Amino acid sequence: MFGCLVAGRLVQTAAQQVAEDKFVFDLPDYESINHVVVFMLGTIPFPEGMGGSVYFSYPDSNGMPVWQLLGFVTNGKPSAIFKISGLKSGEGSQHPFGAMNIVRTPSVAQIGISVELLDSMAQQTPVGNAAVSSVDSFTQMLDNFYNFASSFAVSQAQMTPSPSEMFIPANVVLKWYENFQRRLAQNPLFWKT
Repeated sequence: MFGCLVAGRLVQTAAQQVAEDKFVFDLPDYESINHVVVFMLGTIPFPEGMGGSVYFSYPDSNGMPVWQLLGFVTNGKPSAIFKISGLKSGEGSQHPFGAMNIVRTPSVAQIGISVELLDSMAQQTPVGNAAVSSVDSFTQMLDNFYNFASSFAVSQAQMTPSPSEMFIPANVVLKWYENFQRRLAQNPLFWKT
């Protein structure tokens, strides 16, 4: 029903079902993980009016699990990227995994998915720094655009004349890109004005 992906690791699709409506994925060597992607496999949708609350759990200094709400996946939003690198020192929150006897080892964190009513999920507040910021996504999109546009760069000698096409010199794109990055670093929302 669910999958979990960490950069540089194999995709996990075999969640451990710890209750009828609760699933967990183990994340060994969690200290090196920055982001986690949680997604629905597309084989089994949520029942009508239901979704999945996504939690992150890591062992505290006493080895006890600390659970934090990251966000949600639903039939309408079947995947989500969560930043977990800043959560490993935060405080836990209310969670549905407390009374469960889930086998764990000290160096392993877990992603927990609890199937819940959409109405009750709407009342929950994920930890603030778990969501991947839109500025990071926007910057990544700009990087992708620059890399894509640059891949078509040719020298003037390599150009084939075509009166119906306009050409933009690669150095103009580079200058725009560098200026945009500089302004974005000064004010992440400058482009909205």
